[in-house]
Amino acid sequence: MPRPFRIIDRRNLILLLGLLLSAGFFATTLFGYFVSKEAIRSAIIGQDLPLTSSNIYSEIQKDLVRPVLISSTMAHDTFLRDWVLRGENEVDEMARYLAEVRVRHKAFASFFVSEKSGIYYTADGVLKHVAENEPRDDWYYRVRAMRDDYEINVDPDLANRDALTIFINYRVFDFADNYIGATGIGLTVDSVRRLIRDYQTRFKRTIYFTDGSGRVVIHGGDGAAPELRNRPGLAAQLERILKERTGFYQFVDNGDNHILNVNYLPELKWYLFVEQNEDVALAGVRRTLYINLAISLAVTLVVTFLCYLTLGHYQSRIEAMASTDKLTGLLNRHAFGILIDKLLAANRRNPQPLTFLLADIDHFKEINDRHGHRTGDEVLAAVAGLLRSTLRQADFAVRWGGEEFLLVLPGCSGEEGRLIAEKLRQAIEQSQPVATDPAIRTTLSFGVSEYVAGETPEQAIGRADEALYAIKQTGRNGVALKLAESAN
Repeated sequence: MPRPFRIIDRRNLILLLGLLLSAGFFATTLFGYFVSKEAIRSAIIGQDLPLTSSNIYSEIQKDLVRPVLISSTMAHDTFLRDWVLRGENEVDEMARYLAEVRVRHKAFASFFVSEKSGIYYTADGVLKHVAENEPRDDWYYRVRAMRDDYEINVDPDLANRDALTIFINYRVFDFADNYIGATGIGLTVDSVRRLIRDYQTRFKRTIYFTDGSGRVVIHGGDGAAPELRNRPGLAAQLERILKERTGFYQFVDNGDNHILNVNYLPELKWYLFVEQNEDVALAGVRRTLYINLAISLAVTLVVTFLCYLTLGHYQSRIEAMASTDKLTGLLNRHAFGILIDKLLAANRRNPQPLTFLLADIDHFKEINDRHGHRTGDEVLAAVAGLLRSTLRQADFAVRWGGEEFLLVLPGCSGEEGRLIAEKLRQAIEQSQPVATDPAIRTTLSFGVSEYVAGETPEQAIGRADEALYAIKQTGRNGVALKLAESAN
């Protein structure tokens, strides 16, 4: 027996449900991601970078600003100035002084250059005489001519095998404010880089120092210093950054958004750049986004599959309730109306014979009156079961009324339908409809009609009803075929 009809299109409903669940999960997950992203960005700008800059600045005060203070102390040291004013006679005294400064303050180098004699003193004694025509002594003449009290300069240290060194060059004046030389200490660039790398590891930020022109003077990486003007997103704002000295900035570099906190360090006359790659900071949130999306997809698939199974179960039950007769299990008249329309539509495209068999249980009222309605129901169910079991796959049976049944036989002519009806009549006559009472027997009367193109199903069924009525008038338990007048 063909499946009667679908109350709902389950696939479309499941697809819609899956889309709604996916959209809901996706929207919720994305909303959470963007909220978290904005919270992280606000935390970076409002808390993390300022706190990191403050911490780094505090560290710098210990590790870099402190040498400035040491150099300032040396420049104002009474011993140093008195020694120069006495004629620089005891070189060992100056060497011991510079050695004491270097050891006590853990400096890489300590020095003093006399304006009067041009001698460059170190902890090991006299290093050399400075000369204006010596390029490596340009720093001294620059310091002598400058207005500021000191400068920070990166140069090779002649006294230490040309190790690249950060020098704090401090101008020295006598008690009458006359310039008498330059003093200070030096730190190796590698040691400062190690400090910066330590800061970067601790704070998980990119840290570097620039001078007033925006040139990177110290950074935590290996190799040459990065050129900020080669980074388009940062280069476009560099002049404004150097002018404003302090602030927060954002720029895009290699497709990633960067947040930058800049502070000017007057003691060093450098700019401290603390840079955070926002995409790196969001890696954890993004990973959570992907996990949430995967979980949402899994939940959606599981829920959709469960709904598919549940809906399929209840849909089958609802369809059965809506399309079949509860007592006999045959199709009801509502289902017949839907199926016959489909069958006739197919018949118009591909014409073939179609026969209706209308059957009625003989003397059914007497069975009910004598044996009760429960027995009558058993007889109805038994007859329906026998009819259903003899039908082909394309045929279908309908409970047409109280004890009437309609059988629809596609591809069968009226005469073929009459022969089938006769076989069914004999089978019913020989059957035992009530297993507990073999004495109860029943028979069927059949009216047969063949559908004619252009007429309505009701007209063809009406002829079968007329044939059935004729059989009942002549004694029941028989088969009658009535063709349309045009076919007679």
